[in-house]
Amino acid sequence: MKEHKVGIIMNGVTGRMGTNQHLLRSIAEIIKQGGVKINAGEVIMPDPILVGRDKNKLEKLCAQSGVKKMTTNLEEALADRNNIIYFDAQTTGRRADAVKQAVKAGKHIYCEKPIAVDTKTALELHQLCVDANVKNGVVQDKLWLPGILKLKRLIQQGFFGEILSVRGEFGYWVFEGDNIPAQRPSWNYRKEDDGGIIVDMLCHWRYVLDNVFGKVKSVSCLGATHIKKRIDEQGQPYTCTADDAAYATFELENGVIAHFNSSWTVRVRRDDLLTLQVDGTKGTAVAGLRECYIQHYGSTPKPVWNPDIQQPINFFDGWSKVPEQETYDNAFKVQWELFLKHVVKDEPFPWDLRDGARGVQLAEKGIESWEKRCWVDVPAI
Repeated sequence: MKEHKVGIIMNGVTGRMGTNQHLLRSIAEIIKQGGVKINAGEVIMPDPILVGRDKNKLEKLCAQSGVKKMTTNLEEALADRNNIIYFDAQTTGRRADAVKQAVKAGKHIYCEKPIAVDTKTALELHQLCVDANVKNGVVQDKLWLPGILKLKRLIQQGFFGEILSVRGEFGYWVFEGDNIPAQRPSWNYRKEDDGGIIVDMLCHWRYVLDNVFGKVKSVSCLGATHIKKRIDEQGQPYTCTADDAAYATFELENGVIAHFNSSWTVRVRRDDLLTLQVDGTKGTAVAGLRECYIQHYGSTPKPVWNPDIQQPINFFDGWSKVPEQETYDNAFKVQWELFLKHVVKDEPFPWDLRDGARGVQLAEKGIESWEKRCWVDVPAI
């Protein structure tokens, strides 16, 4: 068995997303399964080193994950020629400088989104990778969620006929931190620390729309800071300066209209924390993170407006659950395996840092729309 051992610098994985999705459920699981299988006689085996600022956190994470190597010195990890990939899951404001260091050291780049705090810097990072001839990619995990994969299959099968609109509902109630601890870090609610749901979530909606439904042409967005005061990790009150809700409408190049409500101040009465409803001339589908329900034209009820009587139709009837026709792995792990194949075997990987810059661009255009209170075009980049 030929084994390609790939050194991966994992910077910032002591955070919630980095720990759970990238380290424990992706890289550690790939190692446990015996690597990424290329063919019957060839595998790619990750060889990670954890990098962070807190030695104690790194030691605990190594014990939890089984990873043997760690350091608080990024330069040391970058100097090791065995480490050929640099992965960044730090807070957004720290990302660009670290990626620039890694590119200068000749490492291939894979990083979380947003890839930078502004579009100019994001495009600069992509160009640096191109000039240095290093491979690069951005995490776009939702493309491999079972619910969204089922929507893509329905589109490929012509289920919808002509797609008319997409409606996304995302979010949940994030506790303020006074009597019940908050389940998200406090920096998310401070603009000065690169927080805000527009910056966080419009990056996601950009790649979902572009890759599944159509290229984004323009945006109208209204943000809001509904909760003005929260309690931080030290138990201290702070003023919320970033948006905690966003109400955005997108016009796609193919004429489809998409609307996404994103909120950390909403209570959930829907199938999942994220639901996407796709309406077409021949049918409709509603997908959550994993499940998907469909209603064909022939199964569509015919309601009549009459508020004076009890509604005779149960609108949850008449929907069919899409069966499990494929095997679905963790979405982050799937993309990690694709990126490793891209680095080692040069297999295609279209989700590069330019794609990441498009997500940053849409967030910027969303904020611009909010400030100007108007529709804003989203030019191609």
